[in-house]
Amino acid sequence: MNTKVIERSLENTQPDQHQEFEREIEKVTFDLKAYLSEKRVQVEAALEESITVVYPEKIYEAMRYSLLAGGKRLRPILCLASCELSGGTVEMALPTACALEMIHTMSLIHDDLPAMDNDDYRRGRLTNHKVYGEDIAILAGDGLLAYAFEFIAEKTKEVPAEQVLRVVAKLGRAVAATGLVGGQVLDLEHEGQQNVDVETLKFIHIHKTGALLEASVVCGALLAGANQELLQRLRSYAHNIGLAFQIIDDVLDITATTEELGKTAGKDLQAQKVTYPSLWGIEESRHQAQKLVDLAKAELADFGNRALPLIAIADYITARTN
Repeated sequence: MNTKVIERSLENTQPDQHQEFEREIEKVTFDLKAYLSEKRVQVEAALEESITVVYPEKIYEAMRYSLLAGGKRLRPILCLASCELSGGTVEMALPTACALEMIHTMSLIHDDLPAMDNDDYRRGRLTNHKVYGEDIAILAGDGLLAYAFEFIAEKTKEVPAEQVLRVVAKLGRAVAATGLVGGQVLDLEHEGQQNVDVETLKFIHIHKTGALLEASVVCGALLAGANQELLQRLRSYAHNIGLAFQIIDDVLDITATTEELGKTAGKDLQAQKVTYPSLWGIEESRHQAQKLVDLAKAELADFGNRALPLIAIADYITARTN
């Protein structure tokens, strides 16, 4: 595939060049559904084996209840795809992929608590605190977060220790006050406020949602020993898809049903949250998300067929219905 005509940013790309890239991509058949299914099976099998129920049984059962509840497994799959693009293997990235899902699951358990977003359903089933109580749900999230870092350190093989350490540091930053936690704090503080501007909303979601998505992509590359140029390309790709993901989430909260989402629809409106559709409208929100996806794809244009999984995942973000 000749994609060298594409510049690294669409802002510096002529329209005919972007169209040529899109035409070249269309010539290549890539079965995203099959790819996601294959990787999801690998991730699910590893997650199933990752936590054994021992004494005290209740906490391990609660951790497994949410961790094995299904879902898109998008973050671990991004990690695997990024590692392979960077010259690594699924085997070297699988422990980190599982850790990412543990951390993501922790964030969902805590996000659903009455003190946070107060939701009764997640992934089509009762939320953790509805089954095990708020106290155990909090501890289940804590347990998953701590275990995620142990899992990376203990299970990662055939990767230099320095690269594993960089992954641990990247994940720690993504979930701390510098990332997910900080974004969640601002999200809670701005509930019910009507004067939230686009830049504040962007800051919230770059941290609350985008930080872990970016870490998913970057960690896969770090494990494979990617150079700084590739890491920067992947950071930019991940930054753009992370923001696009949240914009579409905001749209789906309005347009999708509870059955489609697997969680309560319309929660943002009930909580009086400022969202992208509330500022831009639904159609403009979709348009802005597509622009971000286009920017993300342009970052990977030089990598040809190797980038097809990540490019297809970027398109999936705007096309998804849950």
